[in-house]
Amino acid sequence: MSIVYGEATKDDIDELIRLRIAYMIDDFGSVSEHESECMRKQLPDYFNRKLGDELVAFTAKDNGRMVAVAYLHIIEMPANSILLNGLYGEVLSVYTEPEYRGKGICTQLIRNLVEYGRNRGLGRIDLSATKEGYPIYKKIGFEDKEHRYTDMRYKF
Repeated sequence: MSIVYGEATKDDIDELIRLRIAYMIDDFGSVSEHESECMRKQLPDYFNRKLGDELVAFTAKDNGRMVAVAYLHIIEMPANSILLNGLYGEVLSVYTEPEYRGKGICTQLIRNLVEYGRNRGLGRIDLSATKEGYPIYKKIGFEDKEHRYTDMRYKF
């Protein structure tokens, strides 16, 4: 095993799509053929437009094959007293192929992501942790959020 860490480019879009669908299957238990087809249709355009700008994909490759990914979605909002430059990040879809888990790959990806966020001047980085990921994020320095407000959502 020879893991190389980096950031995805547009040349990696096919692999990003493969791992995105694997993540969805792992997280939700299954993905229907229709859902997979819709993702395969939408994701190439999304990655072409966003990758390297609003979305940074931190990758781990073993002999050139992508085996893990963690996304940092960079969000800009009006500045406030907490985010003076209005920039923050959200971690999305952290995924490591099963045979590569427990080897510190995810930990290194998240460390790389945090360092990138620090250098980019983000005011904070948010994430929603799974039970499996929670200890990794705590070890790196993420803290549980304090909620002043109640999270709500309007679904269409």
